[in-house]
Amino acid sequence: MNNTVKLIVVVLLFACTSCVQKTYKKTVVFTLDVSEIKNVKKVGIRGNDKPLSWDYDTEMKEIKKDTLYQVTITGETGFKFTEVKFVVNDTFELQNEDNRRVIFSKKDTTFFKAKFNKR
Repeated sequence: MNNTVKLIVVVLLFACTSCVQKTYKKTVVFTLDVSEIKNVKKVGIRGNDKPLSWDYDTEMKEIKKDTLYQVTITGETGFKFTEVKFVVNDTFELQNEDNRRVIFSKKDTTFFKAKFNKR
């Protein structure tokens, strides 16, 4: 009986630890070109992985007047990619199309450049 209990404990420990997906700290610098849009008031990004959300915008900062916006996002993920969409003046880009897929670099930081509403 003692050996049976030990075997059950070992199997349970193995099952609990072998199913956990390893996570990685990932940083992505998103740069968005909005040069083709007039009267830009607000630029943001939404996405799958925290700290991003599909429920609210994460604000992007203007780095070149009326042209470029940028935000740096760092989070923990077990995936090799994330999905995002940009939002300008409360309007989602690429409506009725798939989200943008951002493949993480093997380096510490991924740089992702996009033009609003263009693939």
